[in-house]
Amino acid sequence: MYWNKEAETLKPDELKRLQGKRLRKLVKYVYDRSALYRNKFKEAGIKPADIKEISDITKLPYTTKQDLRDNYPFNMFCVPMEEIVRIHASSGTTGKPTVVGYTRNDIDMWTEAMARTIVAPGGSKKDILHNAYGYGLFTGGLGFHYGGERVGCAVIPVSGGNTKRQLLLLKDFGGTILSCTPSYSIYLAEAAVNEGMDPKEDFKLRVGIFGAEPWSNAMRKRIEDALDIKATDVYGLSEICGPGVAQECEEQAGAHIWSDHFYPEVIDPNTGEQVGEGEQGELVFTTLTKEGIPLIRYRTRDLTVLDHEKCACGRYHPRMLRIRGRSDDMLIIRGVNVFPSQIEHVLMKFSDFAAHYLLVLGKKGPLDTLTVKAEVTPEVISDKVKDMMKLKAALKSELEQALGISIDVELVEPGTIPRSEGKAVRIKDERGDL
Repeated sequence: MYWNKEAETLKPDELKRLQGKRLRKLVKYVYDRSALYRNKFKEAGIKPADIKEISDITKLPYTTKQDLRDNYPFNMFCVPMEEIVRIHASSGTTGKPTVVGYTRNDIDMWTEAMARTIVAPGGSKKDILHNAYGYGLFTGGLGFHYGGERVGCAVIPVSGGNTKRQLLLLKDFGGTILSCTPSYSIYLAEAAVNEGMDPKEDFKLRVGIFGAEPWSNAMRKRIEDALDIKATDVYGLSEICGPGVAQECEEQAGAHIWSDHFYPEVIDPNTGEQVGEGEQGELVFTTLTKEGIPLIRYRTRDLTVLDHEKCACGRYHPRMLRIRGRSDDMLIIRGVNVFPSQIEHVLMKFSDFAAHYLLVLGKKGPLDTLTVKAEVTPEVISDKVKDMMKLKAALKSELEQALGISIDVELVEPGTIPRSEGKAVRIKDERGDL
C-alpha cells in the first residue's frame, strides 16, 4: 500500500536527480542563514557552487549532537522565531536537550512522512489508531497523531502511561493499530493477562508500529505471538524530525527511508568514510527539505546496514536493517564490544524467560563485570519439576558463546524487573566513578 505512490516509487535515477536538486538548494540555504554551517564550509574550503549532485555530499562536513548543544537553545534555527510554529526537544538526560524548531512547511512535510509511515504496513482511513506514544516535547505522540489524522484514521490520543486505562480503551474502543515502544507493547500484553483479558480475543489490533528503542527480531516474534498482530519497525529521531524517517512496509524486510526528504549514508564511525554496500556502519542523515533547523550529514550514532535493492512492495527507497545499537551505547567489557540487542536475541530463544531483562555493570578489581538479570515466566515458578540451576547454566552458556566473554547470570522472579511506560531501561551501571 502507498500513501504517495508517485514519491514512494521513484526509480533510482529519478530519486538521485531530486536529491541532488534539493541538496544544492539546501547548501545555499544554510550558507546564507546559518553561522554554524557558513563557518564549517569555510573551514572545509567549500562553497555552495561546489555542490552539483548528490554524490558531492561527501565534500560536506558532519554535524553532531554537540553542535546542537553548543547552540542551545535556538542558535541553530535558520528562520526568525515568528516563522517557528512548534518546538520539540529531547529529554536531555545526557546533557542539555537538543532543541528542534518547525516551520509550517516542516510540520506539513513531517505529517506527509508520517502518513506514509502509517500506510506502509497496511494502515488506512478504516483504522483506529491507538497512539500510546508520549505527547509533549517528545516527538512520538504528536508525530503519529498528525500522521494518523492525515491518513484519515480515528486517532485515540491516549499517550503513555496509565496502563489499566489503556487496556480498557483497547478493549472498548477497538483500536486496530497500536503505536508505542516495543517494550511497552509486551508490557500491555502481560498486563492484559493479569487483568483476566485475552489480548487475542478482547482486542481488535492487527498492526503494531513500534520504535524509539532498539529491539530484536526475536522480540518481534514475542510481541506478534502475544498480541496476534503484525509488528513493524518505525525509525526516527527528534533532531531529524521525530518518528517517520523510516518505516517497514508489509514485507517486514527493513525500514524504508523516505530519502526524498532524508538522505542516508552509512559511514565507518572511526574514520568517517562511507562503507561499502551491505556493510555495517553509523547512520548519517541530511535533511533535504527542512526549513527551521536543517541538518547536513548529521551523525546519529545508530549502527545499521543499508539495502538499495528494490523491495518486493515496489519501493526503491533504501531500506535500513534493524538498528543493532548505538555506537555510544555499546558496552566494552574486558575489551569486547557488547550490545544489549545481542543479549535480548539470546533471551528470546528461551520460552522460560519474559521479555524483560537488566544488564548490571560492576567491577571486580580492575576488571569490568557484566551480570544479566533475566526474569523467568510465571510458568517456570509454578513448574515444580523445572530445574532453575540447569536453566541458569543453559542461559549462561548461550550468552557466553554469543558474546565471547564470561558473564554472570541471575534469574529473578516474575515482575521483578521494573517496567517502563516509555523507553525501557536496560542498563544499570554500578561501577561508580571511572
